[in-house]
Amino acid sequence: MGKGAQDFGKRESVGTESSSNQEIFPAWSKDVRECEEKFQVCRENGLSVAEVEKRRQIYGWNELEKHEGPSILRLILDQFNDTLVRILLIAAVISFVLAWYDGDEGGEMEITAFVEPLVIFLILIVNAIVGVWQENNAEKALEALKEIQSEQATVIRDGKKASNLPSRELVPGDIVELRVGDKVPADMRVFSLISSTLRLEQGSLTGESEAVSKTVKVVPEDSEIQGKKCMVFAGTTVVNGNCICLVTQTGMNTEIGKVHLQIHEASQGEEDTPLKKKLNEFGEVLTAIIGVICALVWLINVKYFLTWEYVDGWPRNFKFSFEKCTYYFEIAVALAVAAIPEGLPAVITTCLALGTRKMAQKNALVRKLPSVETLGCTTVICSDKTGTLTTNQMAAAKLVAMGTREDIIRTFNVEGTTYNPSDGKIQDWPVGGMNPNLQMIAKIAAVCNDAGIVQSGSHYVANGIPTEAALKVLVEKMALPDGLDSGSSSGYGDVLCCCQTWNKLERRIATLEFDRDRKSMGVIASSSSGRKSLLVKGAVENLLERSSFVQLHDGSVEELPDFATYNGDEDHPAHGLLLDPSNYSLIESKLIFVGLAGLRDPPRKEVRQAIEDCRAAGIRVMVITGDNKNTAEAICREIGIFGSHEDIRSRSFTGKDFMDYPDKKKYLSQSGGLLFSRAEPRHKQEIVRLLKEDGEVVAMTGDGVNDAPALKLADIGIAMGIAGTEVAKEASDMVLADDNFSTIVAAIGEGRSIYNNMKAFIRYMISSNIGEVASIFLTAALGIPEGLIPVQLLWVNLVTDGPPATALGFNPPDKYIMNKPPRRSDDSLISAWILFRYLVIGLYVGIATVGVFIIWYTHNSFFGIDLSGDGHTLVTYSQLANWDPCDYFKTGKIKAMTLSLSVLVAIEMFNSLNALSEDGSLLTMPPWVNPWLLLAMSISFGLHFLILYVPFLAQVFGIVPLGLNEWLLVLAVALPVILIDEILKFVGRCTSGVQTSAARKPSKRKAE
Repeated sequence: MGKGAQDFGKRESVGTESSSNQEIFPAWSKDVRECEEKFQVCRENGLSVAEVEKRRQIYGWNELEKHEGPSILRLILDQFNDTLVRILLIAAVISFVLAWYDGDEGGEMEITAFVEPLVIFLILIVNAIVGVWQENNAEKALEALKEIQSEQATVIRDGKKASNLPSRELVPGDIVELRVGDKVPADMRVFSLISSTLRLEQGSLTGESEAVSKTVKVVPEDSEIQGKKCMVFAGTTVVNGNCICLVTQTGMNTEIGKVHLQIHEASQGEEDTPLKKKLNEFGEVLTAIIGVICALVWLINVKYFLTWEYVDGWPRNFKFSFEKCTYYFEIAVALAVAAIPEGLPAVITTCLALGTRKMAQKNALVRKLPSVETLGCTTVICSDKTGTLTTNQMAAAKLVAMGTREDIIRTFNVEGTTYNPSDGKIQDWPVGGMNPNLQMIAKIAAVCNDAGIVQSGSHYVANGIPTEAALKVLVEKMALPDGLDSGSSSGYGDVLCCCQTWNKLERRIATLEFDRDRKSMGVIASSSSGRKSLLVKGAVENLLERSSFVQLHDGSVEELPDFATYNGDEDHPAHGLLLDPSNYSLIESKLIFVGLAGLRDPPRKEVRQAIEDCRAAGIRVMVITGDNKNTAEAICREIGIFGSHEDIRSRSFTGKDFMDYPDKKKYLSQSGGLLFSRAEPRHKQEIVRLLKEDGEVVAMTGDGVNDAPALKLADIGIAMGIAGTEVAKEASDMVLADDNFSTIVAAIGEGRSIYNNMKAFIRYMISSNIGEVASIFLTAALGIPEGLIPVQLLWVNLVTDGPPATALGFNPPDKYIMNKPPRRSDDSLISAWILFRYLVIGLYVGIATVGVFIIWYTHNSFFGIDLSGDGHTLVTYSQLANWDPCDYFKTGKIKAMTLSLSVLVAIEMFNSLNALSEDGSLLTMPPWVNPWLLLAMSISFGLHFLILYVPFLAQVFGIVPLGLNEWLLVLAVALPVILIDEILKFVGRCTSGVQTSAARKPSKRKAE
């Protein structure tokens, strides 16, 4: 500090590149006169009303386009563009027609027949409603973007100033006046500064961490957006100063208009999640399987509904049974219903919803359910720097004070990374024994300062410029010298009590505002004794040039002759010097240098460990920021993305340099971390696009308007909850409540765990469906009456299987889950061995359900279990296989159907225990490791008892109550499924040693 010093000159600028098909005029590289000639306007008079109308015909209104999204009808039809849904739809239509036919014929089961198609239609309707709702949300980001546009502007037209002109009426060539607090209405060239300085907050558009200074000076034509210091952009805000500007681009031709277009284009190209793709592939395979099985069923049973005689070697006298044909048509419908896991979408949604609750507890708020699953296979995280890897809170890192001689300095390390004065301390600080030099540093930092700190809940928030807020926090950590009491008037527990004490001792009577030339701010203060002092802080290199003296640790401060008697009175002779900012450098001369403070936006404490966790998990981290290259590189070294002495010439690029490389993918495919600084929105989009083309699953973080297109394009868009704009949040899939990078890593771990559990219940449900298909196929192949009707299969798939499948989502996570590389997005859900296992299990389910049906018809007892209690008539297997459509084989089969359904339910409950672990035995992973599964099995059995023993429901489902002996038969047939899978798991474990060692030998993924 030079009688105060602060690195206040650390400022960056902004610019833009015009878009659209219109000719681009590089106003930033032309002087004011050339701009006036190009736009044919005079800054004093502005455009005429007639000229405005003429230009509006050419350029249109200054507003963002409203892209028409697909119609509601189109969205609804799109929901049926799915193989599984189409199969269900066809099955429902056929089922409805058959039910109608049965009703016309006066059939007794018409109620049951109509329940099935109605339930299928209900599933399809709910699926369509959810899908349309999710699609509609995609356009909200564009609506949020429009909200940040300015509504009014101060414009000069026909030589008159209109102060409340609607911004949408601006055209290129308009002359606009901007004041502090104004939102910029269009992209404009700065013509002249009314105040000595002009600064704008444009970080949401460019990614810069601080407000930037503007000038009227031209810059090179090829300047990047941050380098266009003479341009202001639509949607940004004036934080200091007044100016006159010329409108150069409006509406969709502005930088924010380009972002709007990029968001729209990115939303058009949204892809399905990895799980959705796998389920679609599964649906296509399932369609082929269903087609083949249906064809086999018809070929096997054609003899039952179509017969003929051979006469003279030719088939003659064809006989066709419409009733039998209809019956086997119903079997085909039942086959389709059995093969499709109707409950799978509901269970997946439930599991993902439960996952979002877990993530919310870790400060990750999921906006789109499928992103929970996608997180699990993330291979690359593209992270912003400011606010995500860093705290976005400036903090003092070092304090340098003077020693006993001018060539001796004392350096103090300052702890803490937030605006909380209690966060850390100053190491080796002389508590209470502050010498005059340290007292002067504290006084300048407290008095020559316009910022404030307030407590908001558990957080501390800065009001004003972050660098000034950091100095006030430093003053609080310095505390007060002995003998100086903060007093009680400031209030107990005041955040800035030390600063308030210094401000009472030194009353500010004049301010010399910061400007871009001298890069300093000064105040004239009057002490309680009436002594006047000039206190200055600013960029250290500038203050040292203007300092003639150095204050030692016991130094003194000289009075200023011009201001010795100045008290703020406008009539005082010295007041005239303050009215002209050009005098400030003269006033701030012959300073006494007292010390300096090193400020920075520090990395978050937990980020370094999170980067290490990513490395262990095989996830690459890339930093993409709009900030300065040197600053970004220093932060990346500190958090471990780069080594402290690593050569990073091939790993650190500016956005502009990277776009000029011919083989961009070569650089992106490098192992380890990468840094892209000075990145513009289009650079971020291009990086994400290239990574996705290379097969990576990309998570992209961002908080500004400039990040929205890349957030939309990424597989997982992650917005900041505290510092993020509404545009970024609406474009994202997930919002970080604490803006913390480590939260992303925790969410990825949770996503991996959720995906593993989802695999468990997907395998469980698919294996159950294989069993149902096997049951129906065996029924048709053997030619016996159907043992399961479609409405019963729907009940099993939707209700009975639902609770256990959902409970499998609560399986405990693997504690080593983040020590494994990410799964490939094209990894199969079911390996060849797992498929074989479930085919075996499915075959047993088919044999068990059909077998119990045959046993009831043909046996009085089974393994000592008496089945004659209901007095039913026994038949031979031959009679059963060649049954006629009489009542005993139609309505009389209800008990046998009930046994088949109960066996199916029991087997699937026991099979859910098998799904607890893919290869682990129930002896090593017993059922009670997931108590929710035991509860779910109880619920499913309870629901089955409900439809068995409530007469109305029993009639709807075509079943009757079972006795004790019949339940013993059900258990005897169902329990072996556990033993069979245990044997298969044992075989799998015996062969897995060879498979595992083979899997570990191939080269690691490039992500590692």
